[in-house]
Amino acid sequence: MDQNYLNLLREKYSTPEAVYTELINLEAIQNLPKGTELYLSDVHGSSQAFEHILRTGAGNVREKIENYYGDQWTTEQKDWFSLLISYPEYALKHDYFEAVKDDEWYADTIINLVGFMGFCAVKYTRSKLRKALPEKYTYIIEELLYTDFNQRKKNLYYKNILNRLISLKQAEPFITALSEVIQRLVIDHLHLVGDIFDRSSGEDRVMEKLIKHHSVDVQWGNHDLLWMGARFGSKVNLITLLRIAARYGYLFELEKTYGLNLRPLFLHAEENYKVSDTFKPKGSNTSSLLIEESEELLTKAHHALAIIQFKLEEQIIERRPEFRMSKRCLLEKIDKEKQVVEIDGKNWPLTDFPYNQISEEQPNQLSSEEEHIVSTLIDSFQRSVKIKDYITFLLEKGRMYLIYNGHLLYHGCLPMDENGDFQSIELEGNKVVGKELLDTFDQYVRKAAKSPHTSDDYATDVLWYAWAGDKSPLFGRNKMTTFERYYIHDTETHQEERNAYFNLRENEKVVEKILHSFGLENTSAKIVNGHTPIKVKKGESPVKAGGRLIVIDGGMNEAYREATGIAGYSLLNNSYGFQIVTHQPFETVSELFKRGKDETSLKHMIDGKLERTLIKDTTIGLAIQKQIDILLEVVQYIDSQDTSIAD
Repeated sequence: MDQNYLNLLREKYSTPEAVYTELINLEAIQNLPKGTELYLSDVHGSSQAFEHILRTGAGNVREKIENYYGDQWTTEQKDWFSLLISYPEYALKHDYFEAVKDDEWYADTIINLVGFMGFCAVKYTRSKLRKALPEKYTYIIEELLYTDFNQRKKNLYYKNILNRLISLKQAEPFITALSEVIQRLVIDHLHLVGDIFDRSSGEDRVMEKLIKHHSVDVQWGNHDLLWMGARFGSKVNLITLLRIAARYGYLFELEKTYGLNLRPLFLHAEENYKVSDTFKPKGSNTSSLLIEESEELLTKAHHALAIIQFKLEEQIIERRPEFRMSKRCLLEKIDKEKQVVEIDGKNWPLTDFPYNQISEEQPNQLSSEEEHIVSTLIDSFQRSVKIKDYITFLLEKGRMYLIYNGHLLYHGCLPMDENGDFQSIELEGNKVVGKELLDTFDQYVRKAAKSPHTSDDYATDVLWYAWAGDKSPLFGRNKMTTFERYYIHDTETHQEERNAYFNLRENEKVVEKILHSFGLENTSAKIVNGHTPIKVKKGESPVKAGGRLIVIDGGMNEAYREATGIAGYSLLNNSYGFQIVTHQPFETVSELFKRGKDETSLKHMIDGKLERTLIKDTTIGLAIQKQIDILLEVVQYIDSQDTSIAD
């Protein structure tokens, strides 16, 4: 063996026995069932619904209670126990529990929680479980967990522990801690398949949850790259995300959360724009929160941001001809006298267009006032500590796609033509297609991240192309008709043609082709896809291509529910296979407790019951096997030397 490597091993394993112990431990782990994975996508700031899914394990907590207690408990008991585990801080103050809380109830509840926790931890080693326990209660939990309450002599010892906990007023904090451990144990790993941001204002709470999560990865969506690009210096990305915030009525919340300097924008909008119904905030974010004056200001700011966005977009299109988006330069095709815009050879009447904000000579140039607004905004955005922390996390945990446990995860699409051939895009003289296209976008994201600035460079322009480009794997449409939707009444101009991929992904042969291009030849391999809300009320299924591709965007955010008819999908993958979970709208915690049960989730098995998957068959198992192979070499070395590594 290499001597330098051997020296490193000496530091970790000082005796042959240490090597043997670790080898035995790793080989034992390989034969445990794999942990449960949870897949979510398109959260779009819906923090309450997102947190509810995490707290309940997408309904997994209630299902495990059913499996553990069976006929021993009534349905009502199991429902309330599930609510206690998912919302302990709320449950312990609720009338249902207040009426029965005494020392005996505390003791029984703790014993029940510890027993149930042991059931949820059956797939984990003791060392892994210990890492999930709160430090201040680790000793007590382990003493209660690894005991037999039927042994009379020991029983007195453990009753004394419980009595002391209760007398010290620690029963409720202890119950809360146990509940939080169970929440963690029912989901071993979380996959967030894109689009954390935009549509509503809870993205900061979602990000805080993700940062604290014990095991998570992220596949970037188009809305995520919008925020990442803004942090790295893309002016148009920043203006676009702020326009979306104004449109959905939470721009003031962003100002407060991230310390953005919106004053120059508001002054400019107040002075130069009129109130227009087209630009009034939509959705429920503002209707009950904003006074009339604030709504008027938000409406004007929305319009001002839209005009700045269109100018900045056309500047990129002009300096990046290889993006092939010249048809989207609409400002230069406006006839002020006739008040029309020419699109594809036809003139369309414009409504509410602010002609005085556009220079006829240079329509895509910002005014000096607009330049000041943009520079002020991007400076305050980049200075935000929260933004820096969130984007750093997305870089560390995220990527354009992920191959995990033999499955392929990505947010958007692999652009294709009608024949099912991958479409190419040329970036800096290099044509890229398929998997290489995703790899190239990933590289540009990391290149842009190396030196955040406020000047226009190729990498940050690519991050805008990811938002609106017709061959973008994160957009997947031939054009983004934001301009037309704002200023042209005729809906014929609003149409955005989806890339052929979205129809072809119904075809099992096409899905197999995509999987094979990523080196996934196993017939059990699947694609997990987000981005496009499934219209459940029209009969569309999230399971496509004979179960080889699953779309998990069911419209978690309220903005999509009219189209989808539900409140999102999640996907569970335990050691027996995949389950799709359909979620109904989450209202409030108080509504849950009024009903006395959680009815927001409905599970459907995709695979049927398969042969149980062990850790050795997973991505983690491959890494463990490499460690085992190294240790086996060490064992051979020890045997050949007949000495310890330390000698």
